[in-house]
Amino acid sequence: MHPSPRHWLPADGGQHVPTPERPLRAKRRAMAAASGVQPHRHPWAQVALSATGVIRMTAGHGTYLVPPSRALWIPPDVEHAVTVVEDAEIHTLYVHPAARFLHGGAKEPSPFARWPDCRVLEVSPLLRELVRHLDAAPGRARASEREARLADLVLDELQRAAPVPLGLALPADKRLRTLCQAIVHEPLRHATLAGWAREAGASARTLARLFRQELGTTFGQWRQQARLAQALALAADKRPMNLIAAELGYASASAFSAMVRRTQGTTPRRFLGSRP
Repeated sequence: MHPSPRHWLPADGGQHVPTPERPLRAKRRAMAAASGVQPHRHPWAQVALSATGVIRMTAGHGTYLVPPSRALWIPPDVEHAVTVVEDAEIHTLYVHPAARFLHGGAKEPSPFARWPDCRVLEVSPLLRELVRHLDAAPGRARASEREARLADLVLDELQRAAPVPLGLALPADKRLRTLCQAIVHEPLRHATLAGWAREAGASARTLARLFRQELGTTFGQWRQQARLAQALALAADKRPMNLIAAELGYASASAFSAMVRRTQGTTPRRFLGSRP
């Protein structure tokens, strides 16, 4: 029910491996819609940002939509894969476990060890510009003095980035996982669990039980998170608020705004990463 990328690309071939001497490495990659990066893992952490376009990342036990206003932190040794929703320029940061950050003029251990799970982060204009100026050339040459200073600032800005309560947990049960991936791809295809149940070949009662057992939530709550993720993708495409609300099945922009305020505790403008 959920289409795989038509073109799988290999993961990085070791040309951007971070080291204790060069703990932050940057990589840039332009990717076309419907392409993807095959599942892989590595012993260093990763931060995925989209300069343009929207990407979907499956990492660990969750799936995430990453528009230009957000970034995804992936801890070391967590398997992850990328699907490109629309043509995108992807900026990737590889962070060595020995990375340290500036604090009060001295370098201290990285706070990232306190982030054992994937998390979505807000991307500030400063962080975006710093990443854009990092050296993304492959190879193992030592970092220049300028790059080392930029890397210190990037790490400091990353650890200050506000986490965003987004991301959709994926179940272990294969039948429910396929259903969840279909909802992420097209959350409004069916308005009720009964509609999805007919497509999945299971009873609505069985699926409701699996949502509770596997994900600790209801179908309605999980689908609402999928709609919020879709809202980010629509906002990245410069859709106005009333069209975003309509495409997500809300009767009005005010109804959508009320839901965002209630569930996210912030304004729709801030949630969607819009600038005043």
